[in-house]
Amino acid sequence: MRKLIEQILKFGVVGIIAFLIDWGILNLLVGVFHMHNVIAATISFLISLVFNYFASMKYVFKHRPDMARWMEMAIFLFSAVVGLFINMVIIWLSTYGMNKDAYISQHAMYLLRTNIGKLISTVVVAIWNFIIRKWLLDDTHTNAMNRLRRGDHVLSEEELEAKWEQSFSHRLGMWSIRHTPKGWK
Repeated sequence: MRKLIEQILKFGVVGIIAFLIDWGILNLLVGVFHMHNVIAATISFLISLVFNYFASMKYVFKHRPDMARWMEMAIFLFSAVVGLFINMVIIWLSTYGMNKDAYISQHAMYLLRTNIGKLISTVVVAIWNFIIRKWLLDDTHTNAMNRLRRGDHVLSEEELEAKWEQSFSHRLGMWSIRHTPKGWK
């Protein structure tokens, strides 16, 4: 449980830094350059995503020896695309119903509503990212779940190994290793 809490805290620190990058660029583009919020949010999200990828894979999640790096990147990319879509929808909804030129004619209200939408989307996307990355990218999931069980419900080493070998994430990882192009590591 201690390691899970430590991992959530590290995820939070990386997330806060990524949010500050995202939020800062979003407010620069919308607030100073009067850019449409969905376009600005997409640009800021993608820039912060680059930081988030490298920091998450270095400090938050352990590399799984049963998964090829290209599959880790593909999973991260998939989770990012879904996160970007969630972000765009919430940002769009935050200013829904305003004038088409609200980013110019109602600038202060547009910026305020964009920031509220950004805060909401950040929470939703962070939850999505942690769950999908923990499930598919982190190698400590099954052992951590075993430690959460009480008393007689703890799995033996053999049962734990069998459960791990049957898990979707392990099978996906092994598939990725078998299908890694020659010369890739």
